[in-house]
Amino acid sequence: MKAMILAAGRGERMRPLTDNCPKPLLTVNGLPLIVHHIKNLVAAGIKDIVINHAWLGQKIVDYLGCGQQFSANISYSEEPVALETAGGIIKALPMLVEHENDVFMVINGDIYCDFNLKQLPRLGEEFNAHLLLVNNPEHNPKGDFQLVEGVLTNPKNNHHETYTFSGIALYRKSFFKQDAATQESTLLQPVQEQQLIQPLAPMLRAGAEQGKVSASLMTNAWTDVGTPERLAKLNTI
Repeated sequence: MKAMILAAGRGERMRPLTDNCPKPLLTVNGLPLIVHHIKNLVAAGIKDIVINHAWLGQKIVDYLGCGQQFSANISYSEEPVALETAGGIIKALPMLVEHENDVFMVINGDIYCDFNLKQLPRLGEEFNAHLLLVNNPEHNPKGDFQLVEGVLTNPKNNHHETYTFSGIALYRKSFFKQDAATQESTLLQPVQEQQLIQPLAPMLRAGAEQGKVSASLMTNAWTDVGTPERLAKLNTI
């Protein structure tokens, strides 16, 4: 299985720290966020890694190189125009999978967690994605989704807890072909990069509505490093 680390965001809320440093290269305990992910992936036996980049992306390439220093094989998906999460994944699909049912992992480059990726669940044949959820942090008290018997659902029932998407997930290529228009316009024919700009959240909600996404709760330490204050707090732990 291959993995993709999402590293193309501008990190507006992290300014001025990200004015001259791409967000995934900000350090936690002396190591860039993205290096924590690479080490975790390699320890889990996932050595083929694709990294997308846009803002100050060359600094990421220069720092990580081909990944040899981490016993990894790193390749890059350059985005001259930031394509948002789903768009970035779609652009990188040829580097990640060949067949419809091939499974790959995606992890946000701007989170920090101590989850052992060897413990990733298997993606069931009846699903085309699996999300790791976490208990709602202070900055997202309403959460994103509910979890009902291992299946991701959109919040509808007050009897079920809501949880936050951790930014770690398994996908099949078919997840990104939720309708014929997407298949024709983004996956089979050459397109202008601007046409690939697409957020992930609506696709996750659509997948949850269709009952095609499984999920599980991760109780490990986890932080969305979205502000300088959260980064500073992490570095005191």
